[in-house]
Amino acid sequence: MKFLLTSGGISNPSISDALVDLLGKPIAECTALFIPTGVHPFPGGAERAWKAVHGHASIPLTQLGWKSLGMLELTALPTIRRENWVPAVREADALLVWGGDVLYLTCWLRQSGLADLLPSLSDTVYVGVSAGSIAVTPYNCDAEFDLGFVPDGSDMAQDADRALGLVDFTLYPHLDHPDMPDTALSSIEKWAAGIPVPTYAIDDDTAITVVDGAVDVISEGHWKLLNGGARS
Repeated sequence: MKFLLTSGGISNPSISDALVDLLGKPIAECTALFIPTGVHPFPGGAERAWKAVHGHASIPLTQLGWKSLGMLELTALPTIRRENWVPAVREADALLVWGGDVLYLTCWLRQSGLADLLPSLSDTVYVGVSAGSIAVTPYNCDAEFDLGFVPDGSDMAQDADRALGLVDFTLYPHLDHPDMPDTALSSIEKWAAGIPVPTYAIDDDTAITVVDGAVDVISEGHWKLLNGGARS
C-alpha cells in the first residue's frame, strides 16, 4: 500500500498536496471508505463517530470533497459475506482510518480480515489519523492508556503493545500537544528508548508518507526522528 500517516488529519496545504500526489488525481475524482471504529471505546464514542463521518469533527478528513464516501465499520465485517465488502475496499482510492483506541482498532483490523487484505492493495492510499496511523506500525505507544478501556473478561489486552507492523518504524503523534502531557518530547524519548525500531515523534501539522518502503516526512510543524535524524 501507499501510506499517509498523520497526527491531525489533512491539516495543511503540504499534507493535502502529499495526499493528492499519492492518489495520482484530484480528491474530487477519488472514492474513499471511512473507518470510524477506533473511537467507539471512548466515552461519547457514538457522537464522535457521527461527527467524524459527517465532517463535523475539527480534524480534516471526510470533508475534503471526495467524489464518493462510504463507511466501513470493522466490527460488522465478520458478520458479512466477504464478497459483499471486499470489492468495495479494492475499488476505493483511499481508506480513511480515524483515531481513537489503538488497541481496539488493531484488534478489529485483524478480526475483520482487513489487516490480511491491506498488503494486497497496491493502488490504495491508507490515510491514518493518530490511532489510525499507529495501528500500522509495529508498536502501540498508547498501550498503557488503551488498557483502561478493555472490557472485563476480554482477552483483547494480550499483546497490547504490538500493532500490525506494516511499516518498519513506529510513531508517536500529537508531539507537544498542550492538552496531552504525555506527548512532551521528553516523555516520547523515554518511551522510544525501549523500542527496537526508529520512532517518529510528529505534531498535528506533520505527516509521514511511505511508498514502496521509502519514507518521507511532510511537515509545516515540528517533528523528531528518535534513534537518528534531526528535528525540523
